[in-house]
Amino acid sequence: MKTRTREDFGRPFDAVDRNKQKRISRGGLAWLRLLGDPDILFRFDVVEVIIAKGAEPRFELLRNAFSLSEPYIY
Repeated sequence: MKTRTREDFGRPFDAVDRNKQKRISRGGLAWLRLLGDPDILFRFDVVEVIIAKGAEPRFELLRNAFSLSEPYIY
């Protein structure tokens, strides 16, 4: 989940750069190893949250927001 109070500097997803995607990929693979490397399909979703002053929070789910980062494979 990524939160912003406004979109002047881009959408919250824009902050999920390549380095963050790699860290998330590594963490996901570590979790799958802990589960015994199950034969499952998985994806990386991002939830954007925008909390603007005086407005209701806005949520958006970005399904399959990015793929498993190289050089990682599963």
